[in-house]
Amino acid sequence: MAAVRIAVVGPTATGKSDLALDLAQALGARDQGRAEVINADASQLYRGMDIGTAKLPVDQRRGVPHHQFDVLEVRQEANVASYQRHARADAAAIEARGARVIIVGGSGLYVRALTDDMDFPGTDPAVRARLEERARTEGGRALGQELAQQDPVAAGRIAPGDTRRIVRALEVIEITGRPFSASLPDYRDAAPTVHLALRVDRQVLNTRIDARAAAMFDSGLLEETEDLVALGLREGSTAPRAIGYAQALEVLAGRMSAQEAVEQTAQATRSLASRQIKWFRRDPRVQWIDAALTRQGDWADGERQRVLEAALERIGSAELVP
Repeated sequence: MAAVRIAVVGPTATGKSDLALDLAQALGARDQGRAEVINADASQLYRGMDIGTAKLPVDQRRGVPHHQFDVLEVRQEANVASYQRHARADAAAIEARGARVIIVGGSGLYVRALTDDMDFPGTDPAVRARLEERARTEGGRALGQELAQQDPVAAGRIAPGDTRRIVRALEVIEITGRPFSASLPDYRDAAPTVHLALRVDRQVLNTRIDARAAAMFDSGLLEETEDLVALGLREGSTAPRAIGYAQALEVLAGRMSAQEAVEQTAQATRSLASRQIKWFRRDPRVQWIDAALTRQGDWADGERQRVLEAALERIGSAELVP
């Protein structure tokens, strides 16, 4: 029987990667086995998008195998249905090797694509193209209002400025004749999973996000983006919209200063964190662990061990349930 899966989820900049690695090592030692990580962050699927996604470098992964990183080129579209197929195959292969699956990420729909018993409607290129043209000519707000009339539940879950998801929701409604929200069933695990999230003081989190945005540009995000432009970043459908890269592209085009890009990246990331918190709060399976982090990006004294022990306790309790 496979060990219970673990999903480490929640908002950006809360220490998910650190907790996942701590759990992988602690559980490996306890069970005399090993754990492997599956990424559930849509932007980290892209090869070369490292600085702007805070992707954990290979030499900092402590020898823990990681999957669903660097699997797309920037010209390709990140598609949750495709991700689901490949990530589920990874999970099955990990468990076939006798290892434990640890899912890590803050892209809520991608997390559910892997953890939940759910399927995604197909696509219709003609319908998609027509809706995208309407978004270009009429504006995303007009389509958002149309979605609110046809599926208020879905409209309430999608940020008003997220035109790509609004288009997708209207596409699904037209293809299936059912509300887009109907494709997100009740929270039901496809395999036994412990869902963990770190809860951090919001003021501290915002300060960490601001510092991270500045550090990304200081660490070469503009140069990384310039290299990706040569690989077709501007021609991609999803990659150039990623937070940080969208702002860096504006700087490279001369439409924004570097300082403005830092500020807008931080603001967009804070908004993303708010949406992530709301998304995961709706999931009754998520067990929140309070974590004290410093504004400089470190764990408070003794906090890392306390959080690890709290997470292990929750995992142990789940494993006792028949």
